[in-house]
Amino acid sequence: MNIYKAGYDDLNEILQLQYLAYQSEAALFGTKDIPPLTQTIENVRDEYNAGIVLKMVSEENKIIGSIRAKEEGNTVYINKLMIHPDYRHRGYGTRLLTEIENHYPGKRYELFTSTRSSDNIRLYQTNGYQIFSRKPITEELIFVYMEKLPKA
Repeated sequence: MNIYKAGYDDLNEILQLQYLAYQSEAALFGTKDIPPLTQTIENVRDEYNAGIVLKMVSEENKIIGSIRAKEEGNTVYINKLMIHPDYRHRGYGTRLLTEIENHYPGKRYELFTSTRSSDNIRLYQTNGYQIFSRKPITEELIFVYMEKLPKA
């Protein structure tokens, strides 16, 4: 699997992967009304224009993973880390996370996930992220905000 900077012409395929990859997240809440599943191609283009989108490509030249980030000040905000369900639990999420950090060395990294996403929380903690805040969105949905500080 190779990782590249995504091009504008990759965004439709990445959005389709997003719709597939976030089904498991939606199942945790019993609703498909979560932001990754309601995002439009225009939203993805806006995120692309505001930061960086990486893609992980299989030997068959299919996009099987992606991650997005944007830098504001000394913080890099990471979002939409996704792996195709058929390729999960093989270390690809860690590879994408490491690659995005390598694009922005020496920065503070911040991301968030749902408190119900224990696999995500474990992945991030394994990669040096720590919870610094929790924010209730609804009675059901609580986000945990995690950060990884620059090495001293």
